[in-house]
Amino acid sequence: RMGCGWLLLLWVLPQVWGSSEVLQRSVLFRYLQISSFTNSSWMRTDALILLGELQTHSWSNASDTISFVKPWAQGTFSSQQWVHLQNIFRVFRSSFTRDIQEFAKMLSLEYPMELQLSGGCEVHPGNVSEHFLHVAYQGEYILSFQGTAWEPAPQAPQWVDLVIKVLNQDDGTKETVQWLLNDIFSQFVNGLLETGKSELEKQVKPEAWLSSGPSPGPGHLLLVCHVSGFYPKPVWVMWMRGEQEQQGTQRGDFLPNGDETWYLRATLDVAAGEAAGLACRVKHSSLGGQDLVLYWGGSHISVGLVILVVLACLVLLFVLILGFYWIRRHR
Repeated sequence: RMGCGWLLLLWVLPQVWGSSEVLQRSVLFRYLQISSFTNSSWMRTDALILLGELQTHSWSNASDTISFVKPWAQGTFSSQQWVHLQNIFRVFRSSFTRDIQEFAKMLSLEYPMELQLSGGCEVHPGNVSEHFLHVAYQGEYILSFQGTAWEPAPQAPQWVDLVIKVLNQDDGTKETVQWLLNDIFSQFVNGLLETGKSELEKQVKPEAWLSSGPSPGPGHLLLVCHVSGFYPKPVWVMWMRGEQEQQGTQRGDFLPNGDETWYLRATLDVAAGEAAGLACRVKHSSLGGQDLVLYWGGSHISVGLVILVVLACLVLLFVLILGFYWIRRHR
């Protein structure tokens, strides 16, 4: 019967899962899988698991075991529970392949084809979770699990209706999917947060520098603000004139560094005569509210550092005044 691999996987998972502490902050947990079918007899499946933006597990097609990207990726599972869980996923992978091949034959789907699966949950404090399970075919979203049943995507091909009909006939699997998404994933997230707490809560300050890019046109400059080496990912970068944000600021994509920190750049197209007085401002959680400000044609400074320097000058001035009066008095 279609979906037997899913049924076996989902039925056993709740039996091997452990309990963990109540979550103290929201976090997104995702299982991402890509299955490529070249023809009816050759395919490959690769998968990874992400906790927020941090990859915790990988699973290549050539391996029978799920690899730990992080040493704490076993969470609160015992070794015996983890071995058991890997066996279940091996059964799932082979069953998933067989089921897709049967669907392809039944629906006369053309090879090559590729399927993507994204499942997981966003867990909030109090173990309240928002779950999701989406499936895409050839890069197009075709179906998902919503509430208590499988549903087609709004623009899904007509043949997806038949797939939905077959999947929704299996009430046991649907109930187990609900259990997995609503309860089990959130418990697994809690276990990972417990074992990986020190790394998940780390803060790395950004470094920033300015440069000019290729000229956008005659009489114009492209100002570039580079921000690198920061963690976690959320960061705010903006070109400013005084306290006024420059709406022409264009931010690029986040790019990963080799040490799991991030890089981002922000550009601004300006007339050459208007560059003076512009600055790039950077806000990040690791800076403790002391923004980085880099002035075009100037140097990299911190707003907090400026305040400290001013205070130090005032203290020095006060000491000098006291010293002056002390000398005059003793003379």
